Amino acid sequence: MCVGLVAGATSLAGCSSEDPDAGTNGVGKLSASKIQSKAGRAAEGASAVRLSGTVVSKSHTYSLDMRLKGEGGTGSVTSKGQTFRLLRIGDELYLKADSQFWTHDNGKTDGKSRKADETAAAKLHGKYVKVPQGDPSYEQLSGFTDKDVLLDGMLALHGTLAKGDRGKTGAVRTIKITGDEGAGGTLDVSLEGKPYPLRLERGGHAGTLKLTDWNKDFPLQEPAKDEMVDYGKQLPTS
Repeated sequence: MCVGLVAGATSLAGCSSEDPDAGTNGVGKLSASKIQSKAGRAAEGASAVRLSGTVVSKSHTYSLDMRLKGEGGTGSVTSKGQTFRLLRIGDELYLKADSQFWTHDNGKTDGKSRKADETAAAKLHGKYVKVPQGDPSYEQLSGFTDKDVLLDGMLALHGTLAKGDRGKTGAVRTIKITGDEGAGGTLDVSLEGKPYPLRLERGGHAGTLKLTDWNKDFPLQEPAKDEMVDYGKQLPTS
């Protein structure tokens, strides 16, 4: 017990510290490894999530804004100044971009060849192009739309785990966990409701991501026939 004596009076004010975990889900009391484990299980069990921010992979920077769930995903990816949209429903993957995206620069100087490329690209402007499963780009592009693949790869912290400060991500109270004092990544985990991961700073300056709209469903609808082009076994190349 704490008793503070003041001249002429007895005061108990300030003797008991406020419990930082009062009204929370309690994960702030756990070790860093247990917090990471609980956050991973919460993410795995969620039906949907929105993932936005930047990812640096193999010296390339990607800006993502993807909505993901078990049966597929949809959203935009920007790389090298080019933005394209992805839509996956089951195994069916579609890519939509402007004509500049489809204009291939292979060093051609022949005016007719360039004109032919531009004409072909113009026909694909704003269309969903079906990505064949045998095309080399299918695996990489579909990975951007796969909730489990993205979260498994993104949420891992590297090195010795430690528990950091409490704070807020948006309006939600969070607890921070780090790998190798932040060099291996930093993850903010919700202290309210389920312990969802809400913000990730990837180790090695490999990007920062926000994870929002947990369990908020969204529609996935196949493009109409007049909005889609199917080239068969391979995407168009010049």
